[in-house]
Amino acid sequence: MSTQPSHKATPWQPSTTKEQDWIKIDLHIHTLDDPKDAVDYSAHQLLERARSLGFRVLAITLHDAVFERREVFADAAAMGILLIPAAEVRLCGGDVIVLNVSPFGGSIGSRLLAEIDCFDAIEYCHFHIGLFNPNRRAKRVATQFGKPLIATSDAHRLHAFGRHYTSTPMPVALTAENVFAALRNGPLRLTSPSSSFTDFVSAIYFVFLAHPFRLRRKFGSLMKHSSNSKPGVAPQC
Repeated sequence: MSTQPSHKATPWQPSTTKEQDWIKIDLHIHTLDDPKDAVDYSAHQLLERARSLGFRVLAITLHDAVFERREVFADAAAMGILLIPAAEVRLCGGDVIVLNVSPFGGSIGSRLLAEIDCFDAIEYCHFHIGLFNPNRRAKRVATQFGKPLIATSDAHRLHAFGRHYTSTPMPVALTAENVFAALRNGPLRLTSPSSSFTDFVSAIYFVFLAHPFRLRRKFGSLMKHSSNSKPGVAPQC
């Protein structure tokens, strides 16, 4: 995560370290607004679930598109939730989470080491079970370069949101710049339980069967609609 400074932001400092003063943060979530994905819940459904679970900071990360629906940002603010403009961008073959027009982290493979100075944090993968844990290398790299690990849900299904997240002490003012400073400087708590066998089977089914089917249905419908909406041309006699 590299972020642009805000002259209006209050310098970050935690109010206390009491349990009730820690806030939940998830900076990698998808909704049905995604132009390149097939998700079955709305931004407002996400907000309602986030409020019920006590989240204070979210980022809706559409694929290659910045989420910027003003009414959703306004509704989030009314709920006491800071919604940060964001996107999941494909860069040179790797996925990078972008916050406030700056890269935050992503699955860019070995290039992460070469470009490590471009990032302020490394994402902690939500999908791990037993010996299968892609976070081992992430932990080594984070330790080697002094970067924090950030747990996120990467939720594509509404029930998947809420189990994997990062917590930090509540800043004096809940602003994007203060949240970024808190993530850089810590302290942080990562909540990312190991997947159960049921979760594992469900994820495999979703990734390889249900989700591809949704994508084909969504984009097939869009292509059909686009074809039907083209203006007709009268044949020449």
